Amino acid sequence: MAGNSFGRSFRITSFGESHGGAVGVVIDGVMPGLELSEEDIQKELDRRKPGQSSLTTARKEEDRVHIFSGVFEGRTTGTPLLLLIYNTDARPGDYAAIKDLFRPGHADYTYLKKYGLRDYRGSGRASGRETAGRVAAGAVAKKILAGRGVGVLAYTLRAAGVSCAGFDETVIEANPLRACDAAAAREMEARVRVLQQEGDSAGGLIECRARGVPAGLGEPVFDKLDAQLAHAMLSLGAVKGIEFGAGFAAADMSGSSHNDGMSAAGFASNNAGGILGGISTGQDIVFRVAVKPTPSISRAQKTVDINAKEREIRTEGRHDACICPRLVPVVEAMTAIVLEDSFKRQAAGI
Repeated sequence: MAGNSFGRSFRITSFGESHGGAVGVVIDGVMPGLELSEEDIQKELDRRKPGQSSLTTARKEEDRVHIFSGVFEGRTTGTPLLLLIYNTDARPGDYAAIKDLFRPGHADYTYLKKYGLRDYRGSGRASGRETAGRVAAGAVAKKILAGRGVGVLAYTLRAAGVSCAGFDETVIEANPLRACDAAAAREMEARVRVLQQEGDSAGGLIECRARGVPAGLGEPVFDKLDAQLAHAMLSLGAVKGIEFGAGFAAADMSGSSHNDGMSAAGFASNNAGGILGGISTGQDIVFRVAVKPTPSISRAQKTVDINAKEREIRTEGRHDACICPRLVPVVEAMTAIVLEDSFKRQAAGI
């Protein structure tokens, strides 16, 4: 299977399946001498792990990370980092009854058509559990970026049809949706719980801000910074779209209102989302991703089996009613990986 690696100078290779022995990542391009511990990585994995609230899957995974290579006496050696996360609560038997059915909204059908076989144990390689390795790699990238004065923050902006009206960074980690508005978070939670009780699920919007990125980062023409971020975000199975700055609203704006005027004090606005011509402007990089509703729902749905016979299916088991809160740290991780890769490419002139 191709397509398991991402990045050029800071490069990650993800491995593992949802109900296999483990998931993890190999990272190339980490400089020697960086102080790095399992605790540095664990704090990010704890934000992504299952079982954080009754809105998320009840799967009991501690997601403890193990550094198997690339660190000696608490510092990186410059050789590849291998980060491993064992699956301790895998239940492949939960999927035996539906192994010959195509679950609506999943990659069951497409994987079978591409490879001639598929791992039916919780989507196998196509499972969101694969993102644990990305978050581990992102934790390393975040630590390096912090030394560059760069920070990445993501949060739920909209879920179950409810949008945040304000922005308060202090409430993001204090509510189960990781929303940036406490009042909106309460309404989101109520609506998601109703859908959950009905055997359904909710989607939403996640916004991300990268702060402290200097002007001049990005590699035109095909490796524009926004193109690399889009690649990273759309590689996430739950993400169906991305917009930067004013985004799709730009279609209804005039040039005079969309252009970010400049003065000696800097830019007057940030409709470009911090990127012009694929190169960072020095402003905050701001983008939003559209997250589809979790496809695993217990409500009855029509489908077919591997013999093309029409069937009915209910996807029972342990699933997120809304994936947004657990996707927030994944969005941050992939953003950090893109930015660190861009810094390293800039320094190398490639």
